[in-house]
Amino acid sequence: MSDSVEVLVGTIGRPHGLRGDLTVRLSSDYPDERFAPGATLNTGEAGGASLEVVASHWQGDVLLVSFRGYTDRSRAETLRGTELWASVEPGEDAEGDFHDAALVGLAVRVGGADVGRIASIVHNPAQDLLTVRTPSGDFLVPFVSALVPVVDLAGGFVEVVDLPGLFEETP
Repeated sequence: MSDSVEVLVGTIGRPHGLRGDLTVRLSSDYPDERFAPGATLNTGEAGGASLEVVASHWQGDVLLVSFRGYTDRSRAETLRGTELWASVEPGEDAEGDFHDAALVGLAVRVGGADVGRIASIVHNPAQDLLTVRTPSGDFLVPFVSALVPVVDLAGGFVEVVDLPGLFEETP
């Protein structure tokens, strides 16, 4: 995967039980795929450290994951706070789902005119927000099809609906 990008899929939380299971705060819409047994996740640490998933299961709404070589609570505790990254192909995952790396840097157009560029994506529970960097500052735009009807990765832009006040500073 020469054109792959690294995306954050989760952050390891506290240990659960005595056998090395760890809670994971998810940053992925595909936890069953990302944390399937045998999956390898990068830790983002220098030297390219990676962890292999041995098992994962849900306990209520909490994902519990065990990793190869971390078979007791004490050893698992050393992973607390570790970010987990996966290599993926940039672009669209499924209908309307995009990786952050594919969106950051795209031009933002309103009525065909460039107003700025996407600087980052903010992930909120209700919806994702595009941080649009303009000459007037940064503005947040809800990333919903009603406001962002066109995402053209090949063309390098997104089209935002011309909504009064969307790119204006508030007093």
